[in-house]
Amino acid sequence: MNSLNLKYGRTNVWSKVNEQEKEGIMRFGEDYKRYLNKAKTEREAVDVSASLLIGAGFSEISKMQGQLKPGDKIFTTINNKALLAVVVGSRPLHEGFNLVGAHVDSPRLDLKPQPIAEEEELAVLRTHYYGGIKKYHWLSMPLSLHGIVVRGDGKTIPITIGENPSDPVFTIADLLPHLAKDQADKKMSEVYTGEDLRPLLGSMPLKVDKESNGESKEDNVVKMTVLDILHSTYGIIEEDLISAELQLVPAWPARDVGFDRSMIGAYGQDDRVCAYTGLRAIVEQSLPQRTAVLLLADKEEIGSVGNTGMESNLLANVMAEIMYMVTGNESGLTLRRMLTNSRALSADVNAGLNPNFADVMEKDNAARIGCGVTITKYTGSGGKKGANDAHAEFMGLVRSIFNSNKIVWQTGELGKVDQGGGGTIAYMLSEYGMNVVDCGVALLGMHSPMEIASKADVFMAYRSYKAFFDSM
Repeated sequence: MNSLNLKYGRTNVWSKVNEQEKEGIMRFGEDYKRYLNKAKTEREAVDVSASLLIGAGFSEISKMQGQLKPGDKIFTTINNKALLAVVVGSRPLHEGFNLVGAHVDSPRLDLKPQPIAEEEELAVLRTHYYGGIKKYHWLSMPLSLHGIVVRGDGKTIPITIGENPSDPVFTIADLLPHLAKDQADKKMSEVYTGEDLRPLLGSMPLKVDKESNGESKEDNVVKMTVLDILHSTYGIIEEDLISAELQLVPAWPARDVGFDRSMIGAYGQDDRVCAYTGLRAIVEQSLPQRTAVLLLADKEEIGSVGNTGMESNLLANVMAEIMYMVTGNESGLTLRRMLTNSRALSADVNAGLNPNFADVMEKDNAARIGCGVTITKYTGSGGKKGANDAHAEFMGLVRSIFNSNKIVWQTGELGKVDQGGGGTIAYMLSEYGMNVVDCGVALLGMHSPMEIASKADVFMAYRSYKAFFDSM
């Protein structure tokens, strides 16, 4: 027998790194946690990402004059919720680009257009949950309020309440176990409805003037206290909330998990873990051979809809502008050739094998946290419905890139065949004709308010995206 390793097997990253490399992984994890704490909504993620790009020498496309040349670094945002960053390569654009595509939206509670109500002398918020959640996860926990309100005078008011220790927080009170007998007999999916997710806003009635008949107005006096605070603090009236985007998210910061601090627990790691690692990878590009493109999309958790989601033409529109600024070519045929000749990593998370729920996974094909970045050939559900299903040739190319750069990687799939499943933006990228495969970080507790990632996997995702950008 020769020394060729004939058998595939996962390798734990921590067992392969030396002390210096371990320190580098830990430092990267600290940077990532700071990003998570600043980017709890898609708007915040785009703002923080744009600041990071500007600090690394990227310029907004709208501010560029003249022809772009190899090595130029540019970016643009779409409605403050999606972002594309580009480093122009030395090879002709029609030969295609290397793209890493992630999304920056996460499951949450959105406020309804008329959100404030009063019930049983308590002010509450009406919400509409966004994305796939287990509703019970969002009860009895501190929530912070993030977003913007566009007032009647057109001024945009940013709001963040609940992140500073001195801020109030909001919460949805659960039913005490002493009275939960009937509740316990229900299916989990029936215990709480979407309309039950109503956080507490206040309990103090507003003092009101006596009416001419000597009687006071007693309807909605607690709600009026909340409206009075909003008006005195932000200049907002109730009608302004109709032109607002306000979201409730967990109020806690990203934290180390475990005695060894090897893991990160935080809200929104699906999919900001891939957004951040992709950002770090593209800012380190100076003059790639193939043009490097980072795409941070919105609305993935609700089907990639709207003009900031991947179902839109945002990628083709921006790359048509880039092609014109590089070559002066406005040909639709050349644009199609560029897109078809491109290749992409759909940078999204996968499910890590959870020892508490191991029976929903087929263990040999399940990703494990700590064993490197996860390549997922296909996602989908019910017979690969909605999957991209990468071609074997492209899988071989990605393997070769990672192996030649000594990146620790593994394969994964989203549970047993008939257990469930899910999707990513991969199939939408493949509609342009480019080759695509899913590649990201395995998480425990995906879509929960506290998702768990291995710092080692986060670092390997960054290294894998960097190697992919560098590849010919």
